[in-house]
Amino acid sequence: MFEIRIICDPADADSITTTLGTTFTAGPARQYPTRDGNRVRLYLTADTPAAEVDGMTQWPWYLPADH
Repeated sequence: MFEIRIICDPADADSITTTLGTTFTAGPARQYPTRDGNRVRLYLTADTPAAEVDGMTQWPWYLPADH
């Protein structure tokens, strides 16, 4: 599990959150204004999605070398 932090324009926050949610297994996004108030900080806790190999779910770092 890891945390992703992104600083972006408020208009882009929803599309960035959606895209990250399709790439990672992510929790809900927490959104806070930046100090200057012009942008937002997005924080998401995420996991890499598990891979299915031979009918078994395995994390990517356990995949055999030939996959």
